[in-house]
Amino acid sequence: MTEGSRSRPAVLAALALSALAPLALLLLASVGRDWFFPAPWPPAMTLESWGDAFRGGGRMAAALGTSLVLAVGTGLAGAAVGWPIGRALADLSGWARHLGASAAFLPVAAPPVALATGLHLSALTAGVAGTTGGVFLSHLVPATGYAALYFLGVFTLFDRRVEDEARTLGAGPRTVLWRVTMPMMRRQLGEAFLLGFLVSWAQVATTLVIGGGRVRTLPLEVFAYLQAGQDRYAATGALLLVIPALLMLGAVRFAVARAEATPL
Repeated sequence: MTEGSRSRPAVLAALALSALAPLALLLLASVGRDWFFPAPWPPAMTLESWGDAFRGGGRMAAALGTSLVLAVGTGLAGAAVGWPIGRALADLSGWARHLGASAAFLPVAAPPVALATGLHLSALTAGVAGTTGGVFLSHLVPATGYAALYFLGVFTLFDRRVEDEARTLGAGPRTVLWRVTMPMMRRQLGEAFLLGFLVSWAQVATTLVIGGGRVRTLPLEVFAYLQAGQDRYAATGALLLVIPALLMLGAVRFAVARAEATPL
């Protein structure tokens, strides 16, 4: 047994502890009543914050629903818009590709506050500031940048001869897209959707600036609870930020695995 193989269990255990310990602490904080420093354990337990999270009409339930709608919509739209942009960039070469990739990278690399400030001017001009639609469009900008760069890499390595063979056999452009290219890209489309979902799910600056405080998403509610000193509700909201993202990741991976196992 080599030294590396002997240390592997310890490394894996340390990684698992670093990942699970914060979640366990959040879970405990979300159900602990009157838990103050330096008490090592909550004196009482309650599920009040979790009940409020799933009770219709509550702040957290409404924010969770808004975040889910925005994230799913952003994931779908980001993949749909990023696909043709990434493919067009992959067809370029030299300075043109570098210029296009830099343009797609700009909303990804820009500081969120700077991006939100620039988008706010556009939202005011378009009359969508302070609306859910305006927040959705602001989330779509960085999500499209991520998706375009992702599909740039995908189509750079994509074998176009498969499409050429389908055209040789008489398939039209629409048939090639829906019957050849997209079935081959099921995994990549699922990953692009997940990327857009996560980008929207974690947005704070663009939601706050474009929404103007009127569009309440789960990250904003978590910050509000923290500022108000309601740590139990903040911990519940933080866990709700983690759980759907993990569930979506698992669902996408499961769907992709089933799709790849299904013959075309």
